[in-house]
Amino acid sequence: MRHNVSGRKFNRTKSHRDAMLANMAASLLEHKKLHTTEAKAKELRPFAEAIITKAKHALVREKQNLLPAGQTVDIHNRRLVYKIIRNKGVIQELFDAIAPVVEARNGGYCRITKTGTRRGDAARTAIIELVDWSAPVDGAVSNKRKKKSTSNKTSKKATTNKEKVEKPITKEAVTPVETAPEESVAPVVETAPVVEEAQSVETAPEESVAPVETTDTTEETKNNTENN
Repeated sequence: MRHNVSGRKFNRTKSHRDAMLANMAASLLEHKKLHTTEAKAKELRPFAEAIITKAKHALVREKQNLLPAGQTVDIHNRRLVYKIIRNKGVIQELFDAIAPVVEARNGGYCRITKTGTRRGDAARTAIIELVDWSAPVDGAVSNKRKKKSTSNKTSKKATTNKEKVEKPITKEAVTPVETAPEESVAPVVETAPVVEEAQSVETAPEESVAPVETTDTTEETKNNTENN
């Protein structure tokens, strides 16, 4: 069991691991940001912050004139850092540019931001960056959605209703509404019903028929017999 064992081996020897951290620290100080795995970023943070602290102490000693006689630059701390980072350009950047900016900060010079998993081996990745050279995130609003309060809605409705009531209506404000011209309607012609026309038709006068004289044959026979 690994009880009270600090640090990660990364499946490397000590010399290989120290060289890897030194190279990563040099890249971080040069570019102010480094994208790597989450485990390497967690190992790199205390390693890089110790180097930055040495540069800050050197700056304080130079300002307070605590150097040996005849020295204007803290050579001791520069040599300690040069044992780890063998790049003179990065050391000059560290002591001349980074140290004055982080002088008032009591530790915590680096920030780690997780960026999910890496495609291929699904390793958890992260970005380690210097706080004073990164985008400001202190006091940022969280991405959680806040519930909208109904009181704001009611207050807005009340104010709008008050504005509607208080606003006087003037004649100038009222614009006449243009009405479309009425279409000319043709007068309706009343037609008599068909039944009345049929009644009003004059019928032709009936022809006078002469009455037919009918003679009674019985009376004629009687007269004839009497004459005889």
